[in-house]
Amino acid sequence: MVSRILLIYTGGTIGMIRSDEGYVPTKGFESLLRQRLEAAMPSDNFEFDYVEFEELIDSANIQPYHWTALAELIRHNYRNYAGFVVLHGTDTMAFTASALSFMLRGLDKPVILTGSQIPLTELRNDAKDNLITAMLLARDYPIHEVCLYFNGRLMRGNRTTKANATGFEAFDSPNFPDLGQVGIDIHLQQQPLPPTRQMLSAPLFEPHAVVALKLFPGISADFVSRVLADARIRAFVMSSFGVGNMPHQNKALVAALTDASQRGVVIVNITQCMRGRVSQETYATGRVLHDAGVVSGADMTFEAAFTKLHVLLAETPHPEQVRQQVAQNLCGELSLPH
Repeated sequence: MVSRILLIYTGGTIGMIRSDEGYVPTKGFESLLRQRLEAAMPSDNFEFDYVEFEELIDSANIQPYHWTALAELIRHNYRNYAGFVVLHGTDTMAFTASALSFMLRGLDKPVILTGSQIPLTELRNDAKDNLITAMLLARDYPIHEVCLYFNGRLMRGNRTTKANATGFEAFDSPNFPDLGQVGIDIHLQQQPLPPTRQMLSAPLFEPHAVVALKLFPGISADFVSRVLADARIRAFVMSSFGVGNMPHQNKALVAALTDASQRGVVIVNITQCMRGRVSQETYATGRVLHDAGVVSGADMTFEAAFTKLHVLLAETPHPEQVRQQVAQNLCGELSLPH
């Protein structure tokens, strides 16, 4: 029985040091990490291997090709480890967790992302607990999906969003219950995933294929048309008001969205609200989007909708197939209506 886990360091606050420009990621984090872990647990009782990105990144600089690199690294080493822990910056951790969930469908072992709000090098930090707990979860618990662990909460990766910029409880899972709560004891809740095929090969993403825009009072049709005029754009995540509403009296804006949809741009409608779901047929202000060919994103987070579109577009060139699949629950990212 393989009990060793693989720890992957991409960069991010957990391994940063102070510099004249502020906190920056630095090479050689493994030695500090092993030193801190050996002080907390016997090394002969906890085996892990460590790899780090050749170019460490602050997660604010994450690009879709980094998701491909991570997925390929996990796939290449999949049979050799009981689980995987990805150390990642918090700014875009929810994007990476979501992307990996779609790229690694069919997991039978854990892939857990974690990080910290304060570096491990600082005397007072949240890094040590997040790190050790994520490693224990990856080694010892029957988790079969991509998760995000932070501050006592184990969450489904594609249900997470960063909700607090400065507090230790940095992440939330607003529309789905936690998979586990960690206190004195560790309590896991089984949340079955829909049946899926074998793990996907990591797709090559198209740069600029997916864009996003948040509706606001006074938004102009010309502005939206200019955004969607770029021929490279194949999908558009639109964050609308309430349960999926837009200023439907703006006929030019409706026409711009309808035209883009008819040209093959896949438009997905998600709510700007932290909780709840899109229901485009509740109000006339939402029904017009349904009529324009806009797809409801249900209760997906922005991060899930954005990364799901990237993966689906890499899998198929056909807009109608993407529209159908984006509305389906592929790996626990959305709740279907009862």
